[in-house]
Amino acid sequence: MKKIFLSAVIVSMALAVNAQTIPDRKMDKTFHHQDMRKGHRMDLQKLNLTDAQKAQFKAQREDFKNKMAALKKEDNITVKEWRTKMQALRQENKTKTESIFTPEQKDQLKKMQAERQQKRKEMMQEKSEKMKKALNLTDAQSKQLKDQREATQKQMKAIKENDQMTPAQKKEAIQQLMKSSHEKRKSIFTEEQKQKMKDMRQHKPQDKKVKPQT
Repeated sequence: MKKIFLSAVIVSMALAVNAQTIPDRKMDKTFHHQDMRKGHRMDLQKLNLTDAQKAQFKAQREDFKNKMAALKKEDNITVKEWRTKMQALRQENKTKTESIFTPEQKDQLKKMQAERQQKRKEMMQEKSEKMKKALNLTDAQSKQLKDQREATQKQMKAIKENDQMTPAQKKEAIQQLMKSSHEKRKSIFTEEQKQKMKDMRQHKPQDKKVKPQT
């Protein structure tokens, strides 16, 4: 289980490395949030990767991208065969990507990932407490929101790890999940609380970009 977890982390790290080494490429936003990418880039800086390692990451990513592109062009295979080949390519990519890190870097990655998860958990708790106070939520409502959030996260994880689904199917499933989650959250609040949230959003200060004067 730890090996699977580490592999997932390492693949995410690889994406961040390539974002640094190829700054002009389009960011792949599918299933990745900007805050996560920022955290991964910071982790990579702490690992002090060598130029050789960065070059290996870039080469491996290009190799994986080319193989996936070739697979998408195979029109004479069944969906089952396509999924099998896709799983094999992903596993190969994980193995090769993982081999680039030294044992010390892998241990450091796991430690930093655990620290980031703990920090994220604390921030989520703080946000929940602020919401509870601002909306005067009951303990029952707070528990419902927490349970609903955890259930959504569990379902999201299951979708992302489902190798039987194509990227397009995953995207559609996640969109439906988020829509359903939003409706369930709304049902927990009273009409008065909903109105208060609406007012809070309207009065929330917006960050305005100031255009440089020429």
